[in-house]
Amino acid sequence: MSKKIKQGVQVTVSLLIALIIFFYLYRDIEKDTILEALGETDWFLLLSSVSVGILGYWLRAWRWKILIETGENYRIKTGNVFWALMFGYLINLVIPRAGELARCAAVNRSYPIKTGKIFGTVVLERTIDMVFMLLLIALAFLLQGSVFLEIFGLLVSFPALTAFMNSYFTLGMVILAGGIGILYLAYRKYRHSGWIGKIRQFLRQFVSGLETVFQMKKQAGFWTVSVLIWVIYFLMMYWIALAILSTSLLSASSVLMVLVMGSIGMVAPVQGGIGTFHAMVAFILLFYGISEEQGKIFAMIVHASQMLTIMVLGGLSLLFLAGKKESNLQP
Repeated sequence: MSKKIKQGVQVTVSLLIALIIFFYLYRDIEKDTILEALGETDWFLLLSSVSVGILGYWLRAWRWKILIETGENYRIKTGNVFWALMFGYLINLVIPRAGELARCAAVNRSYPIKTGKIFGTVVLERTIDMVFMLLLIALAFLLQGSVFLEIFGLLVSFPALTAFMNSYFTLGMVILAGGIGILYLAYRKYRHSGWIGKIRQFLRQFVSGLETVFQMKKQAGFWTVSVLIWVIYFLMMYWIALAILSTSLLSASSVLMVLVMGSIGMVAPVQGGIGTFHAMVAFILLFYGISEEQGKIFAMIVHASQMLTIMVLGGLSLLFLAGKKESNLQP
C-alpha cells in the first residue's frame, strides 16, 4: 500500500468516526429546535466571541513569531506567521495534527529558516499550551471541586486503575527497556550512515527551536500573551454562554469547567474535535442543570463559530500563500 493511499485511509477513517459520533449525538434533535435556539441567541455577543477569537489567533501568531525569530537575522512579520498559522489550522480540519507540519512549511516558504528549528518552536509552543491547560484544570478544580470529583468518579474506577497498574507495570517497563535497547543497537550499527546524519542534524535544529524559550528577548511580552490567549479562550465560550438563553445563567466558574472539558474533547485525534468536543461539553452541562438537548445545541454553536472562523481565515491564507509561491522573502 502506497503512502498516499495509507494517509487517505487514515483521514477517511478518522472523518467517519467523527461523523458517526456527531450523527449519534444529534440524531434525535429536531431542526426546528436548533433554529429556535439560534433565533433566541444574542448575535452581538456571538459575533463578539468570534472577533475576540480572531484577536487570539493574532496573538498566538505574534507569540510564535517571537520564538521563530530568536537567533535569526531575519525580521519576521506577524502577518506572514498569522497566515501560516491559519493554514495549519485549516489542514488540521482535514488531517488531524498534520497542520503543525503544514504551518512549518508555510513559514519556511517565506523565510529561509531551518525546518527542524521551526518544528521545535511548534513543539515548544504546544508544550507551553499544555502547561497552561493543566493550570486551567487546577483552577477549575479549586473553583468547582465537588463537580470535578463527581465527574472523575464517574469516568475513572480507582480499584480498576490500581489493578491495571499492578498487572501491567512490570510488563510495560520491560517493553520500554527493550525498545530503548533496540534503538541503541540500531544507532551503534548505522551511526555512520547518511540518514542517521540527517536525523542528527534535524534533532540539533529541533533542540535549537526548543532553546528559544530561554534565548528570546521579549520574555515579558511572550508570557503575558500566553496568559491572554487562554483568557480569550475563556471569553469566547463565556460570551456565547451568555448569548444563548439556556446557558445565560451559568456562572463564570461553571463556564470554566465547560472550557476544560471542551479542550479535552478537542485533543481527540479527529478532524476539528467533531463529535468529541460536542459530547464532552454536553456531558459537563448536565451537571449544571442544562438538558442534554440544549447542551448539544450550545456545543454545536460554540464549535461551529470556531470552525467557520478557521475555514474563512484558512481559505484566505491559501490566497496569501499562493501569492508567496513564486518568491521567497529575503532578509
